[in-house]
Amino acid sequence: MKNLLNFFIVPVFLLCSFQKNNRLDHFGEKLPGAEILKEGKILYLFFKADKEASGKERIVLQEKKITEGKLKFTPSFDKGELETGDFIVILSDSGGREIVKQHVKNPLHPEMEVYEKEGMSRKKIPLENAEFSVRSAYSEHIQMVKIEKVTESGTQLVFTQKL
Repeated sequence: MKNLLNFFIVPVFLLCSFQKNNRLDHFGEKLPGAEILKEGKILYLFFKADKEASGKERIVLQEKKITEGKLKFTPSFDKGELETGDFIVILSDSGGREIVKQHVKNPLHPEMEVYEKEGMSRKKIPLENAEFSVRSAYSEHIQMVKIEKVTESGTQLVFTQKL
């Protein structure tokens, strides 16, 4: 019985280990961003966010850098983790097709650990301005960056720029 079990399991492991990872989803469609993993470059975008007197955020792209290397970890986008005030950074091609989508916690209200007499606690600290960055695998297809702010009623576009 043991030999029979080994006879069936070993070929399955070998078959699975020699298959190429082709970045397909469950329905056989290519996942967004699958073509950019081959190039071996990283795109860094550095932003500055300011809170205006009216309470609206103003975002400015400060710098764009492209360096050699590969990302060890590609963050996945999960709508369940979004909170009001967070940003969604979308990198898209010239046709508007989304290539990369990333979640950025609200940089103007970071959560800090505070030590008080009662002990340690976490509090959200309101800031007037802050800097944040996004990194992604580089692709020449990435032509535009959009930033949307999560609100209670959905999302609101706060920044758009061609790269």
